[in-house]
Amino acid sequence: MAVYTEISSNEAGELLRQLGLGQLTKLEGCSGGIENTNYFATSDVSEYVLTVFERLTFEQLPYYLHLMKHFAAKGIPVPDPSADAVDNILHSLQGKPACVVNKLRGKSELAPTPAHCAQVGEMLAKMHLAGKDYDRQQPNLRGLPWWNETVPVVLPFLTNVQRDLIVSELAYQNHIAASSAYTALPRGPIHADLFRDNVMFENSKLTGFFDFYFAGNDTWLFDLAVSLNDWCTVHGNKALAGVYISENAVEFIASYEKIRPLTAAERQLLPAMQRAAALRFWISRLWDFHLPREASMLKAHDPEHFERVLQQRVAHPYQLS
Repeated sequence: MAVYTEISSNEAGELLRQLGLGQLTKLEGCSGGIENTNYFATSDVSEYVLTVFERLTFEQLPYYLHLMKHFAAKGIPVPDPSADAVDNILHSLQGKPACVVNKLRGKSELAPTPAHCAQVGEMLAKMHLAGKDYDRQQPNLRGLPWWNETVPVVLPFLTNVQRDLIVSELAYQNHIAASSAYTALPRGPIHADLFRDNVMFENSKLTGFFDFYFAGNDTWLFDLAVSLNDWCTVHGNKALAGVYISENAVEFIASYEKIRPLTAAERQLLPAMQRAAALRFWISRLWDFHLPREASMLKAHDPEHFERVLQQRVAHPYQLS
């Protein structure tokens, strides 16, 4: 989260009042993330997250907000957008789209154990199944077409070795996407960014998924691969960055499959989708790092981590037995 648009206490307080969420007592900008403007807004009733959307439009946002409503109604623990007196859940601040959601309890688990991974894997499968009857459609806006558009933009910033890797991997992913096995993959709404900092735990119990603003319709396997690349990968150690934590992966996948067993095509293409997930986040982090937007409290992620993840997934593919 970051702050691109400065919102005053008066503006935030008036929005909370319109939504029947009490009187604002505290407004605090959020420093994590890079896409939208986010504030923690505390009232005399409860705690909320106020988001002002910097890239997504009024036309695009109903997909995301109603998806969260859909999941919440199905018992998936996600933030639930607050409606006004006429049931609008998409609002406006300073001419930009905005929403207010309840703040989830707990905190993110940045050093997950196999037990944490098991809970996330199980809930991810439940979320995928809960989205099967969601009737709105929107593609994953950071999918293959975006990769094809963005790689030429970031190439000038790369070394020759990095260029060779990113170009060859992009060609490989275009080849995979044209295959019959890929066409056979089950699809539906996905989170597409379910990293460890987008999940909350309280007393080691999962309390919710949040930050659905990269969601879209795509393969469930890609969503699983994105999660595995974060929850089951070494962080914070450059020498081991990207190395798989097999015990985390075993629990994550086993718990996912207790709810939704993977198909034969999914089992075949998991290594390719983990490469795809690493490529997607390497590209986006290169883009954010080398072509940053102005924002207070913004801290761009280092692209090198997902370069290392991609190298590891190419050299040491994770094969399901």
